[in-house]
Amino acid sequence: MKIILSQVLILILLSMGTVFAQNSSSETKKVFIFKIDEDIDPGMNRRVKLALEKAVGVSADLIIIEMDTFGGAVNDADDIRTMILESTIPVYVFINKDAASAGALISIATDSIYMAPGSSIGAATVVNGTDGAAAPDKYQSYMRSMMRSTAEAKGRDPQIAEAMVDEKLVVDGISEAGSVITFSVSEAIKYGFCDGEYASIDEILKVQNLQNAEIIDYEEDQIEQVISLFLNPLISGFLILLIIGGLYFELQTPGIGFPLLTSIIGVTLYFIPFYLNGLAANWEIMVFVVGVILLAVELFVIPGFGVFGILGIICIFGSLVLGMLPNQNFNFEFVPEGDLFGALLTVIIASIASVGIVFWITPKVNEWGAFKSISLATTQKKSDGYTSSFYPESLNGKTGVVHSRLRPSGRILIDGEMFDAYSRGEFVEQGEKIIVISTEGTSLRVKKHEA
Repeated sequence: MKIILSQVLILILLSMGTVFAQNSSSETKKVFIFKIDEDIDPGMNRRVKLALEKAVGVSADLIIIEMDTFGGAVNDADDIRTMILESTIPVYVFINKDAASAGALISIATDSIYMAPGSSIGAATVVNGTDGAAAPDKYQSYMRSMMRSTAEAKGRDPQIAEAMVDEKLVVDGISEAGSVITFSVSEAIKYGFCDGEYASIDEILKVQNLQNAEIIDYEEDQIEQVISLFLNPLISGFLILLIIGGLYFELQTPGIGFPLLTSIIGVTLYFIPFYLNGLAANWEIMVFVVGVILLAVELFVIPGFGVFGILGIICIFGSLVLGMLPNQNFNFEFVPEGDLFGALLTVIIASIASVGIVFWITPKVNEWGAFKSISLATTQKKSDGYTSSFYPESLNGKTGVVHSRLRPSGRILIDGEMFDAYSRGEFVEQGEKIIVISTEGTSLRVKKHEA
């Protein structure tokens, strides 16, 4: 009797241990959830990358993507599907409404596809960013190959996946020539592109016996929120104003440093958010730097305003516009017209505003007490004993000859004495006669003497 009671007690304890272990296991599961609910672009690419990294960081057991997108950039979709295929954590997708184009590619890359009632998946033809027309065949071919290989990797029909891209492909009993495949929920389930119809992620978790799992929703940290703030066109426009205004005041009063520092801060805050989101490339930032160098050369090295100055301005403005756009090596075929127009408008309005503010504020700056302490804001009159002449006025009107060619500066001889001189921009050959027309400054100003 004692033996029987002992065996029963052992069985009870083992059963309790098994139940406890199951409950404990269920409670320790972690499900990480994030959304793809906007266009697939560099910003979304970055969001997915950070979300997957965070899922690994919290040791998630499952990742669920809540999907509702009409697609976007093919290159970013390719990056996202590659990250999902390489994920060491199982990835499910819940299509809340639409998974079109690039969204379909990303969905097919996941381990399981679930769809809400009334949702759809497919229509993955590559279109351009201008009028929504189909892109050239080389892009369609690339998209077909990605859809095919992704479907094969996940055990789904590659022929159907290809037919979601190419309207010329016919799948018997499913599609006809002239239309790409777009599945409803029931159709997707029938042909293996959906694992079940559910109204919410909670229902999916119940089916997976994960109703007691710890749910971790992805949220952008404060740094990402600040980056998103600086991507706002209004903030970008204000930063452009700081950049141009700072450069102008630094060039007007070289050596002060504060305007240059303001401009550098503006450039940093302008380009870094676009760079982190994959919009501003290294070469676009370098174009800006080259533009500033060309402008400085024009103002400080080469007299007048010509080719270097114009090229410098073009480089500066061009880089500010390009830094906002997801162009691929100057290819704007897949850049939406709205984005291109918005970037141009932001830079143009901010530039005009900065020029207007510069001209409005410049006369007032000299009245600021703080500015007077670091700049020459007063007029040094000749009547007060100030002079800019290094030579006596008696040299005015004197004639002489060119000792070393004026290009436009050089040296001249007057009554056997050597002087530094410069012409009015013209070249004067050695031995030619000149006449002094001004003695102000450290060099005599002369012109050809036609006597």
